[in-house]
Amino acid sequence: MVECRACPRLVEWREQVALDKRAAYRDDTYWGRPIPGFGDPDASIVVLGLAPAAHGANRTGRVFTGDRSGDWLFRAMHRAGLANQPESVSVDDGLRLTDAWVTAAVKCAPPANKPLPDERDACAPFLQREFAALTNARVVVCLGQFGFAAACAHFGVRPRPKFGHGVEVQVSGGPVLICSFHPSQQNTFTKRLTESMLDAVFHRAVVLSSLESL
Repeated sequence: MVECRACPRLVEWREQVALDKRAAYRDDTYWGRPIPGFGDPDASIVVLGLAPAAHGANRTGRVFTGDRSGDWLFRAMHRAGLANQPESVSVDDGLRLTDAWVTAAVKCAPPANKPLPDERDACAPFLQREFAALTNARVVVCLGQFGFAAACAHFGVRPRPKFGHGVEVQVSGGPVLICSFHPSQQNTFTKRLTESMLDAVFHRAVVLSSLESL
């Protein structure tokens, strides 16, 4: 997957960002390639986001690592007992996830953080293989409408229920999907998403993942 060059627009963008860099990271060597999922391969909880951030995962090489969305996400996962530390700044920072896997529907950083429909579709087989390997997945935390739509498409949920923070969807013969507003700055700075709201989602995910039957 990390060698994929199927989407010319995404390839050009991710590699140009890695060359231009942000001033704060001018001494960093950017990853500039597709970003694999990360975590516990036996996880019962899967966190599904949108796509890597240009100067976050596209720089560090690990999903949700090195940006403010990741700061929010991993603090919440740490409080929920799913991460051994509350921050994720680099691939060698010692972060370990327990019973949790974090990934994105689109594996390359997109311009303006908005993948095109054909780019989403081109990435779908990678997500399919990822879920096929996560045989213990019982709960999928969907970050934002894009993540929720990707999960519904993957699990064949039709018609797709309306997205909303805290909305739960039981997939027939599959996991429970739990929606959360994405921990992007657009949502956290405006208080549309608070830490207590994100904590509630992960608390619910932990509870559901421990039930004998869903």
